[in-house]
Amino acid sequence: MPCHQHPTLTRRGLLRRAAALAAFGPLFKSTAKASGSQTGSVNRYSAPSQLRITDIRACRVASNYDYPIIKIYTSQDVYGLGEVRDAGVEGLALVLKPHLVGRNPLDIEPNLDRIRKFANHRRTGGGYSAIDIALHDIAGKVYGVPVWRLIGSKYRDRVRIYCDTDESEDPKVYAERMRKRKEKGFTFFKMDIGPRLIAKIPGALIGGVATEKGLKLYCEFIQAVRDAIGWDQPLAADHFGPLTLNDSIRYARAFEPYSLAWAEDMIQVGHLGQGGDAPLNWRAYKTLCDSTVTPIATGESLFGLEEGFKAFIDNQAIDIVHPDPLTAGGIRETKRIADYAVMHGVQTALHFAGSPVGCMACVHVAATLKEVLALENHAVDIPWWDDLVNGVPKPIIQRGYIQVPETVGLGIELNDEVVKQHLRVPGYFEPTPQFDKFIIDDFRRGGPYPHLDEHGKLVIDW
Repeated sequence: MPCHQHPTLTRRGLLRRAAALAAFGPLFKSTAKASGSQTGSVNRYSAPSQLRITDIRACRVASNYDYPIIKIYTSQDVYGLGEVRDAGVEGLALVLKPHLVGRNPLDIEPNLDRIRKFANHRRTGGGYSAIDIALHDIAGKVYGVPVWRLIGSKYRDRVRIYCDTDESEDPKVYAERMRKRKEKGFTFFKMDIGPRLIAKIPGALIGGVATEKGLKLYCEFIQAVRDAIGWDQPLAADHFGPLTLNDSIRYARAFEPYSLAWAEDMIQVGHLGQGGDAPLNWRAYKTLCDSTVTPIATGESLFGLEEGFKAFIDNQAIDIVHPDPLTAGGIRETKRIADYAVMHGVQTALHFAGSPVGCMACVHVAATLKEVLALENHAVDIPWWDDLVNGVPKPIIQRGYIQVPETVGLGIELNDEVVKQHLRVPGYFEPTPQFDKFIIDDFRRGGPYPHLDEHGKLVIDW
């Protein structure tokens, strides 16, 4: 096999190569310049590695369910907004302040790891969740991207909203209220089917649970709403009263002819958790799901994938997981829950009843989910709700959807003037020195103390 010989390099050949390389010089300079320009365009708020949390403050807005809103301050003037679960208190987040002050807010997961041990189900998940949201708001502002970009890719440009509607004792009035929701452009609905609807009718209830007569009356309400909004519109139901597993099965079977999108948090007696909206009895829910074709949803007050939702998903004990991001763990944890659910064939809907701050956090999460049925809104009858924030198109809900922001962070700022008009507790993001010291902790030695050392000598040390 012949060898391939390389041609000998002559002086003329070397000169030709040098000239060719020189011709590429401007190209290399142009590329380097373009690369430097692109890097320089990233908004880094001077030096992200030097960014530090300096304070956490709060205010509470008076509403149907009060809105505790927090603000995390930093050493470089960028701040983040977050929200504790509706009807909670801001102290759930403020007690976490000494665990976070002095740390880099861009270290989102390490910061959350430090405080996860203090989170739990129901409103006690609200402090952790508020911190998560505020940290993501800061990171989005620092890196010049919307929050959704920090946790994944965008699957949708707008998020479908389901509209909750409180009870009305007259089926015709209830139906008309729901019809007006449809006129506003909503395409997903939820109604409350609770004891108050039939409490004045003899023989309809025993201990808050419907008799057969009462169940038929409940079905009349559903029928009236169905006739008003259409049988092709998704309709969910909630607030059934103090039901056991057997009661829940009886109700769910009675509702089957009405093709509900889901029946929510049905088991209120025997849930083995902190409350019926935070159940831990997945076996009871599996029995319920296996006993009816009415889809079953729960989880609005459960915290965490491992702590709250995993057993339900692993055991196919639920048709729809229904986390509230302001309890479930905020932006990052809610995405973990929904992504795990979709891998196991379980659908996701998002519960929410707070302010526009928490709402937009939910919108960012929902934008990144492969599958999400809808996000709740419980403020359709609050005319000043939209005015609490600036930075997003108004009305925030347009024809039953919310547009996903493309602006940095959460994409909103508080409208200070309006928020101050609706405070439940006096004070607007006042300093919080009362939370500077550790109030809750896992294990922390206080310092030196007097004791006898190994030689029997009195010393003061660790």
